[in-house]
Amino acid sequence: MTVPRSHEERIVLGGQEHSVKLGVFLSNSKSRRAKMTVDKLRALAGLGLDWAMS
Repeated sequence: MTVPRSHEERIVLGGQEHSVKLGVFLSNSKSRRAKMTVDKLRALAGLGLDWAMS
């Protein structure tokens, strides 16, 4: 999965719309993967993020 760093998603929680900076989250997560727990890496890998599997 490749998402540009500037990509944002809009989600609705409790009737309120929020903007989520998905590209920034994924970029930061990938660069900090060495500090993530195995559970978080497995969850991200389950979503299709190849870099989380190694």
